[in-house]
Amino acid sequence: MKPTLVVLAAGMGSRYGSLKQMDGVGPNGEAIIDYSIYDAVRAGFGKVVFIIRHSFEKAFREIFTPEHFGGKVEIEFVFQELEYLPDGFSVPEGREKPWGTCHAVMMAAPVVSTPFAVINSDDFYGREGYTVLADYLRSVDGQTGKYSMVGYNLHNTLSDYGTVSRGECSVNADGNLVSIVERTAIQRMEDGRIMYKDGDGLHPLDENTVVSMNLFGFTPDFFDESERLFKKFLSDPANMANPKAEFFIPLCVNQLINEGKASLKVLNSDAQWFGVTYKEDRPYVVSRIRQLINAGIYPEHLWK
Repeated sequence: MKPTLVVLAAGMGSRYGSLKQMDGVGPNGEAIIDYSIYDAVRAGFGKVVFIIRHSFEKAFREIFTPEHFGGKVEIEFVFQELEYLPDGFSVPEGREKPWGTCHAVMMAAPVVSTPFAVINSDDFYGREGYTVLADYLRSVDGQTGKYSMVGYNLHNTLSDYGTVSRGECSVNADGNLVSIVERTAIQRMEDGRIMYKDGDGLHPLDENTVVSMNLFGFTPDFFDESERLFKKFLSDPANMANPKAEFFIPLCVNQLINEGKASLKVLNSDAQWFGVTYKEDRPYVVSRIRQLINAGIYPEHLWK
């Protein structure tokens, strides 16, 4: 069994303005997503499912062809749109914001039959993350409710140019997730401490706090469970009245754990996560990619 990689890319058009100008961080114009798929393929993933929008389908398909990836992986495209809701529900008047990451994942249900991973399209997770996750996904093939997540040490996920938000993970003695709590406005202070800010002020976080970077693994039953919870989400008048309410993956995972429907194994990784949260982050990402190429982790030309 080869697991599937689901790539959350529906927000890509708005982030980049034009897909043709997707940030090239590699020596030959490779985007972060190229390195992600390269890592996934060598970890044993057999198919990549891109979740995109119809508004940039043509441009996206022109870039991300099977030939672009050297014919090394099967490619599928599915779509997330605001009006793609379960029967009996409709988009509230004034709603423009997408329904969130878990809604995006649900769109992949018709084309995914194996255990699968979910990634953000513009985050660099590191080779080790895909390796440990692929191994776990293969081990739970045919089971239900066996979810997973690659946990990153907080200090490996910060930006030097501003605050970040991270999901702080509580893990039990068996290595399973107890809960994910979103921490916002995290930054390293001048005295070296890492702090986050909430309504009560500043609070410290340990350097090695395990955080979620949205690198999840699921067994296929997740699709039915998330649709059930999405209907519950849409049935809440408060969510329908709030034009910014979103159905996030951690929200769904926390509910399923609390219901006893699933467990989520936290897989540790010492990998350095990076992404372009701020425009000032880009030179760092480019230099890190160059260092990894010089170290032999990646070839100069990824897909040749």
